[in-house]
Amino acid sequence: MLETSARLLRLLSLLQTPRDWTGADLAQRLEVDVRTVRRDVDKLRTLGYPVHATPGVAGYRLGAGAKLPPLLLDDDEAIAVAIGLGIAATGTVAGIEEASVRALTKLEQVLPSRLRHRVTLLHSVTVTVPAAGPTVEPEVLTAVAVACRDHQRLRFDYRGHDGRASVRTTEPHRLVHTGRRWYLIAWDLERAGWRTYRMDRLAPRIPTGPRFTPREAPDIDLAAYLSRGVSTAAYRYRAHITVHVAAEAAAERIPPTVGVIESVDLHSCLLHTGSNSLDELALYLGLFNLPLTVHEPPELIAHIRDLATRLADAVR
Repeated sequence: MLETSARLLRLLSLLQTPRDWTGADLAQRLEVDVRTVRRDVDKLRTLGYPVHATPGVAGYRLGAGAKLPPLLLDDDEAIAVAIGLGIAATGTVAGIEEASVRALTKLEQVLPSRLRHRVTLLHSVTVTVPAAGPTVEPEVLTAVAVACRDHQRLRFDYRGHDGRASVRTTEPHRLVHTGRRWYLIAWDLERAGWRTYRMDRLAPRIPTGPRFTPREAPDIDLAAYLSRGVSTAAYRYRAHITVHVAAEAAAERIPPTVGVIESVDLHSCLLHTGSNSLDELALYLGLFNLPLTVHEPPELIAHIRDLATRLADAVR
């Protein structure tokens, strides 16, 4: 049988699992009787931990409270948290970098030496390139996430890619993170259709609106839906290009936010991409350094021919 202090920590660890525990289940895990479990639960409550009894059954659950309980992690969980905090320190959420570094420092101070050595080793041989581009305020992410979770209508001020400001009324569905940017997928009530919004261009109007019944998602694969939306649908010029390498090889060079890759066979794939600028499209295609055949739009084909002639003339 565990000593009382060790048993309390073990009990707290079990209660942190998101489920209801019956007294009998806890007693079996702790190798004590149900009466001892009740006494231990009372001790945790005395220490300030809100252990709630589940109505109707002799069950327990740890609720949200004013005190932060000890974080009890196994080895793999501790390593995962440390790695995640390190990545967050160079992330795209405004102001989170300093908080992530503070949290990582605290975590490393309490890690066992065997784990601290693994985390230190990983950090010592890893170079992280800081994320470039606009950041999102954490308050904005939280407000939109709550609206998604609670199925509440969300009104927000939005700045489009052309700089125009507008007010949107939506039924928010999901947040999607590409590694560089945050997006909101939502049903736009005024436009009667699904839309994708850049979170760094969005300013929520609080309080949120009334609750709504969630609609069927625009796609089972929201990552693919986002990729199509941000790489082709919103732009003046939509390009269809054959890339003469396998889809896996093309994906190593072409980010999902730049274009959608569709496999054709073992040696080729189709790239669907777009832009409001023919110069930008031509530049991207050149930087891919892949064998390509441009099918459309005709404006892009003519522009590339003209650009190739001008560049050739420049080096004669």
